[in-house]
Amino acid sequence: MTSFRDGGIVAGAILVIVLLVLLIGALPSWSYSRNWGYGPAGGVGLIVVIVVILALLGSG
Repeated sequence: MTSFRDGGIVAGAILVIVLLVLLIGALPSWSYSRNWGYGPAGGVGLIVVIVVILALLGSG
């Protein structure tokens, strides 16, 4: 089990926050990313889902 002291929980939370910010930045509603389509947002979204699943399985 990961304890708070070794930083595993904090590092996981920071990783999820960074991935969510990347997901928001890759959405095609922004003018600079409108021509990208949904590819980058889908890729980052998939990574977020994988990280969340791994975090949930690792904590159980």
